[in-house]
Amino acid sequence: MRPLLLQGGRVIDPSRSLDQTMDVLIQDGKIAAVGTGLGSPDGADVRDVRGKVVAPGLLDVHVHLREPGNEDVETIASGTRAAAAGGFTAVCAMPNTDPVTDNQAAVGFIVRQAARAGLTRVYPIGAISVGQKGEQLSEFGEMVGAGAVAVSDDGKPVASSHMMRTALEYAQTFGIPVADHCEEPTLAAGGVMHEGLVATRLGLKGIPAAAEEIMVGRDILLAELTGGHVHLCHMSTRGSVELIRRAKERGVRVTAEVTPHHLTLTDLACEGYDTQAKMNPPLREAADVAALRAALKDGVIDCIASDHAPHAYDAKEAAFDDAPFGVAGLETAFGVAWTELVEGGVLTAAELIARMSTAPAAALRLPGGSLKPGAPADVVVLDVTARWTVDPVTFFSKSRNTPFAGRTLTGRAALTVVGGTVVHPGEGPSAA
Repeated sequence: MRPLLLQGGRVIDPSRSLDQTMDVLIQDGKIAAVGTGLGSPDGADVRDVRGKVVAPGLLDVHVHLREPGNEDVETIASGTRAAAAGGFTAVCAMPNTDPVTDNQAAVGFIVRQAARAGLTRVYPIGAISVGQKGEQLSEFGEMVGAGAVAVSDDGKPVASSHMMRTALEYAQTFGIPVADHCEEPTLAAGGVMHEGLVATRLGLKGIPAAAEEIMVGRDILLAELTGGHVHLCHMSTRGSVELIRRAKERGVRVTAEVTPHHLTLTDLACEGYDTQAKMNPPLREAADVAALRAALKDGVIDCIASDHAPHAYDAKEAAFDDAPFGVAGLETAFGVAWTELVEGGVLTAAELIARMSTAPAAALRLPGGSLKPGAPADVVVLDVTARWTVDPVTFFSKSRNTPFAGRTLTGRAALTVVGGTVVHPGEGPSAA
């Protein structure tokens, strides 16, 4: 493996409060040195990255890779190729595969497929319950032994409070969080978008904010009761933000994520019955977006996660009621976040890097999120001046379902390095 020297970039490493022009030397798959005027070893690959940001690789804690079972929509290879193009050096794979990732063998399959692809790191998340049916706990220990880093029933909320309590207690034995899709199923049943004026005007059944907030409140109370760590997936309402804020003030072990689309879009995007804006949790109101942005800034919400949910090209062509929930997010996440949050004056560059790299690594206790010497060389070089227009046809992902098609964004990955190996050159699909 050739040494790699990244010269003259703006090095932002939130793990060490570092933000200055420096060089980064990578040798033997690790960060060898960070400093000014570093010499290049014999045979080194020297890259001039002046004017660009050099940061710890981005880490996405909520991704659907669809393999096994739906390889026509996405595979671990295509999903990690999309992740690398988006600047992500690691992703967490959700368990709603077919069959469900609820046992040691299923976790091991994902680990092996990721190694075969040789792109971004993939950390499997195992199912809380067998088959995600909410009836019988999966074998957490065996899954963790095979490589699982958390448990979640993903899109199926854990309806039983007793099961959620037991899962939080059991997970502590293995030092992993329990991630929950917070949705009270009887309140949300049949809903296809946010319950509000837009849904009323469109004649669509809504999902009230309370459906999320009831489960956020319950999960927080159970985490407090058990001492377990609950991770709240894709938060969408201002009420959830307040519940998390108060829980953290009390010292409850709770972490939370928010998606780029919930930080930037409202239910108005559903006008015209646009199924690209159909997602779960649904897009909410402007006041919710404002609260989520403020919570991300002050750390009440820990991190940004894409909730990358690819679908077949024709699935979203159905009527709004019948179309699937979800948005493909890996290749647009950074650009949307930089454009809307950094250029929009909500976050500093260092704060955004922290929320997409250092903080998600800390939330799920994963390697990464740092450029300190000796750390694994998972690095992204970000061209934060690059202006580009989202064209789903050019995605590395097999899916095209995005609400951001046609939008001009600023900021994208120029170079993605995993374990010292360049996995994305940043020249678009022609470079594949």
